[in-house]
Order: sequence, then C-alpha cells, then structure tokens
Amino acid sequence: MLEDDPVQVEILGSWLRAAGHDVHTFTRSRDLMREAVRESYDLLLIDWELPDLPGSDVLRWLRTERALNTPVIFVTARQDENDIVTALAAGADDYIVKPARRMELLTRIEAVLRRSRPPADQPLIDASPYQFDLNSHTARLNGEVIDLTEREFELAVFLFRNVGRLVSRGHLLESLWGRKGDVPTRTVDTHMSRVRSKLALRPENGYRLASTYNYGYRLERVADDGKRAEEQPAA
Repeated sequence: MLEDDPVQVEILGSWLRAAGHDVHTFTRSRDLMREAVRESYDLLLIDWELPDLPGSDVLRWLRTERALNTPVIFVTARQDENDIVTALAAGADDYIVKPARRMELLTRIEAVLRRSRPPADQPLIDASPYQFDLNSHTARLNGEVIDLTEREFELAVFLFRNVGRLVSRGHLLESLWGRKGDVPTRTVDTHMSRVRSKLALRPENGYRLASTYNYGYRLERVADDGKRAEEQPAA
C-alpha cells in the first residue's frame, strides 16, 4: 500500500489484515519503487497525491520501465472523471474514490486478484506444447513425459500459472520453499537453470524464460515470429 496519510494507513491496513492479507506500507513513492525491484506483490493500492512523486508516475514506471503487470488499484480523493480515465488508461485495474468503504474495497480487491490469477484447483494446465497434470505430478512436452523432481515440477507449475509476470527470487523462495532468509538465492537460480533445460524453454517451443539481473525471472509466451506475445495466464 502506497499511502502517506497515517489515518488512512491505519484504517485500510486494519481492514486488510482482518481479511487475511499481509500488508506492506510505503509513505513515499520512491520507497515503493526501490522495493518493487527486489520483491513481488500480489496487488498494490496506490494513492495519487504523495510527498515525492504522484501515484500516476509510479503506475507509469511500473508498467513501462519495469514492465510489471502487478494488479494496481488507485485509492484516492481525486474523483474527476478525467483522472479516473487517465489512471485506467495508464494500466490501473480499478479506481476507488475516498473515503473507501470496507466491504467495497475488499470485494474489489478480491475481484482484481481473481482476474489476475488462473484457478489454483484446476487439475490440468494445458499450455501447448506443454501439459502439467497436477494429480499425477507429470509434465509433458509434445506428449513426451519430462523427468522432473518434485521441486522442479512445483517451480514449472508456478511459472506457467504466472506467464508474463516478473517474480523476484525472494517471492519464489517464500512461495515454494516456505521461507526467505535461510535459503541462498543461488538455490533458485540452480533450479531455474534445470527447469529451463529440461522443459526446453526456447522460442521454438512457444515460451522462453527471461532473467532480470539482481531481481528474478519471467516466463514469456513467444509468438511464431520469435517476438514476445501478448501475455495471458496459462489455463
């Protein structure tokens, strides 16, 4: 959450925590921007009026400079229609005018998160030419079974559930290893190298695994001409 008003921080933070969300709060735009190159977030709540840079600049930076598709909801006192159109056109997923109402805020958050994630309980991920059977923990490329360890299979499924999303090493460690500080990030790099090799993640197979220096990885869908395709979650 990027919000400089301590009253709003307290109110919104208490609502979110009560609903089961982990909340990280930033009062200055540059603090969030600095952290966003190291960590991954499921969703960002951004105010417009901030002490250093306006929230609209932060959104533009997220979408263009960092190419992050993290869902963003503006929560701001600015209610002019032109401001709302500007934010949505720049890549915001939703826009809430202050004062926010608890149930409306939580419902909109859940709706945005639902749209940004493929269902976690689907038994089969079909991302031709790849298939992942979550019941048998079997991965296939063009129908041929790929020999993956349990951790490699989990990592591959995570990547194909987040196609086009830039994820940090810290987020991968927390999501797959269940911890952050006591596992070296080199562990992630080693597993990523094995998954890239075993799955043959190359343009001729429609996907490539891109790394971002000192940050993390993004699985990208590749068009027939070898260029990055318009990203949609694999389902």
